[in-house]
Amino acid sequence: MTTTRVLVNDVELPTATTHTGGGILALLTLDNGADHKLPTTLSPDTIAELTGVLLAQRERASQGEIVALAVTGKPYVFAAGADLKRVSEVSSREQALALGRDGHAAYSLLADLGVPTFAFINGVALGGGLELALACDYRTISGSVHAVGLPETSLGLVPGWGGATLLPRLVGIEAAIDIVLTKPAANRQVSSHEAALLDLVDVDLDPADFLERSIVWAAGVLRGEIDVHRRELDDADHWDAVVAAARTRLDAVVGSSRPAPHRALDLMAAARTRDLDEAFAAEDEALADLICSDEMRASVYAFTLVTGAKRPAGAPGPSVARPVKRVGIVGAGLMAAQIALLVARRLKVPVIMRDLDEERTSAGLAHVRAEVDKAVHRGRLTSDAAARVIASVSATTDLSELAPCDLVIEAVTERMDLKQRVFAELEDIVSPETILATNTSALSVTTMASQLRHPERVVGLHFFNPVAAMPLVEVVRAEATDVAALATAFAVCKGLGKSVVSCADRPGFVVNRLLVLLLGRIVGAVEAGTPVEVADRACDVLGLPMPPFQLFDLVGPAVGLHVLTSLRAELGDRFPLSPGLERIVAEGTPVVGPAPAPGFPRRVLPELQDVFDAARQPERDTVVLDEAGVLDDVLTALTREIGFMLDEGVVDSASQIDLAMILGAGWPFHLGGITPYLDRTGYSSRVLGQRFLPDGVANASLHTVAQG
Repeated sequence: MTTTRVLVNDVELPTATTHTGGGILALLTLDNGADHKLPTTLSPDTIAELTGVLLAQRERASQGEIVALAVTGKPYVFAAGADLKRVSEVSSREQALALGRDGHAAYSLLADLGVPTFAFINGVALGGGLELALACDYRTISGSVHAVGLPETSLGLVPGWGGATLLPRLVGIEAAIDIVLTKPAANRQVSSHEAALLDLVDVDLDPADFLERSIVWAAGVLRGEIDVHRRELDDADHWDAVVAAARTRLDAVVGSSRPAPHRALDLMAAARTRDLDEAFAAEDEALADLICSDEMRASVYAFTLVTGAKRPAGAPGPSVARPVKRVGIVGAGLMAAQIALLVARRLKVPVIMRDLDEERTSAGLAHVRAEVDKAVHRGRLTSDAAARVIASVSATTDLSELAPCDLVIEAVTERMDLKQRVFAELEDIVSPETILATNTSALSVTTMASQLRHPERVVGLHFFNPVAAMPLVEVVRAEATDVAALATAFAVCKGLGKSVVSCADRPGFVVNRLLVLLLGRIVGAVEAGTPVEVADRACDVLGLPMPPFQLFDLVGPAVGLHVLTSLRAELGDRFPLSPGLERIVAEGTPVVGPAPAPGFPRRVLPELQDVFDAARQPERDTVVLDEAGVLDDVLTALTREIGFMLDEGVVDSASQIDLAMILGAGWPFHLGGITPYLDRTGYSSRVLGQRFLPDGVANASLHTVAQG
């Protein structure tokens, strides 16, 4: 295990006219001895060492040996927060409480050092790392820093080393709530530029000579030549109004599904009037409660899965992957155009889309150009890079123009006969070395390739919509898929910056099989007589990204119905028929209403009840369930289906199902994915007779609970 050390160097500060003579600045560097690929984290050992170092520097300050102290990090990293592995090893509430108190004790020394303190934020500053900077009197930041934030609530915790108290006082309650609650929920952080605009830092400096400039700036502050502005504390009425609005949104979006955001908001609400000792003690108590919770253990499990996903399980060695220097895409619709753009941007190779007529190819190219223009406008692409991307994407109506491609991805309508015909035509055109991939969301890749002379070259590459934003690709192994095709698929996904879950060729693969089952059971309850609004709210306690009917609307009713029908044909009547959905699709009936405010869920339209009532089969028994009854039916069905999937070898482990649902369906971190939740709620034991994961993995073990 790599431990972060606290290295101390004395730096002679410049005067206004000379390079030296301004007194000694004690420069503390946090360094774990590894390169930037292993970010610096703060373990209990690091906190203990930091405490000792700061006590020694306080003594030096009292003797007049130093005039200031600064903290910085190794190249590209200030500190990426607490060591989550060590946090997850805490086995009692007393240990958890001590963890918070020790952090506060160390950081409070920065305010009691006797000389001004500075944070030179040279790289990533997250969680406890940012809180360390907040404890200092002044902060500089390198202009290259892209990740500053307090992501604790996404991990089932609160900013418990001062962040929940100091941040709202520094940047205002509105910005603090955004950093502590809103951005973690969206997996976003603050850039150096944003940090400067928010007054989170005092100055944004050129990264080329950041440390030198920070030292010069600090010297200017010490000499009184630089006046550092501090915003006034928000008035009580504004503070309370912002907190009340945030609480209303939390109640609507999160509800009771997880305590961490609510605890964090409570701490920030009280930060305006509490003295620091009282505020920090409240942070300690909240942190202790949450460290011993299932939510935190599940969140860390999910975080570990996601961070390890760039090294996917079951990936062949990259040496057998074939080089991909040109990519063809059959289709020019929305998915095809999105894939083309991603390939052009990330792989930086020529891409050619093919469709049946010029109207469709022109529409595909227009989508690419529009998205590139948006990226330029938002500062995500330079004009030169944009021109290169646009120049590298072309379109044609002639399939033979895909002959030189090393990889061809079909993205046509979800019809088996059409996809088989496309592959048969491609086989007569492309090189024997060309890899053929399908973006099918549910159809059998094996059947798709069965009529080819070389089915071993066919592999599934299931992207999720929107392609640029969704981090997951399901790589599907057909029965004949060879190691070269599989390795090439993994290599392409890595080049695209995507995480991969490798799965066998079974209906719906992982994500769609479970999501469509969830939607199917919800709709099935409505078909049996449960009010549509009751069914729509049944899963709210899970804290899913959106209610089921909003998801159905996002996917597209026609697509959702098609996948449900396909899975029923393959897997049987546990995927229900739905005359109501058929009628909704046939009549083009709207499914959900507008959101009451940005970020709030879109609820099912009450008039949809009339559609289901009209379509209900008179011979069907009526079973009216409440929300708990619908949820029980959904969770029971999901448990049983995951058991089937593991028996079928769709994936190698339950953890891969969790990873797929987190990255492909937005299954919340605080649940740990899907299988830990089914373990904790007893569904896996009741339905299957055993847990999916061992006790203590993604949950507070019985031993921890007993100790707490």
